[in-house]
Amino acid sequence: YVSYPKTSGSRGIHINVRIERRWGFQAVRRCVLALGREVERRVPELATTKWWKEERHGVFIDYNQNARDRTVASAYSVRPTPNAQVSCPVTWEELPAIELRDFTIATVPARYAAIGDPGAGIDAQAFSLQPLIDLVLRQEAEGQGEAPLPPHFPKLANEPRRVMPSRARKEPGDPRSQRGRRREKPD
Repeated sequence: YVSYPKTSGSRGIHINVRIERRWGFQAVRRCVLALGREVERRVPELATTKWWKEERHGVFIDYNQNARDRTVASAYSVRPTPNAQVSCPVTWEELPAIELRDFTIATVPARYAAIGDPGAGIDAQAFSLQPLIDLVLRQEAEGQGEAPLPPHFPKLANEPRRVMPSRARKEPGDPRSQRGRRREKPD
């Protein structure tokens, strides 16, 4: 795959890959989840696919950004931030050192004039999702299934509960489920 990073214009980085036009949102989302889980498996101290913020650390790989009706800031769009940050294509070489707040409506035109568009080649080749579909199937065979969708989406049959872990009801017998129960006084 050839991928093209860009700033989100806010706090994140988007990684864009042109794919063949034969898969729907659900397949693409599931492939990104599988890829994210593989990254998480390889560098667990750096990456996470945990949907609930209270469980996250490091870089969140947002597989749900590929769900139906989700939007992404287009390249060179100005975002509603106090300093008018811009969603800006960057190179992989410069990515480790960039400061997201430096890409603004005041700075990006000069950058574009100096280096052009680092994302210009994205349409040169479309890639197959088949290697990632194979990864999805391997992960499912290992017991890794669906992950939560955003709250306003219809629930999938095989989707886990959409409840923050800290708000989930505990199973009977779980010591955490004893909250609010009257304790017996010692003699």
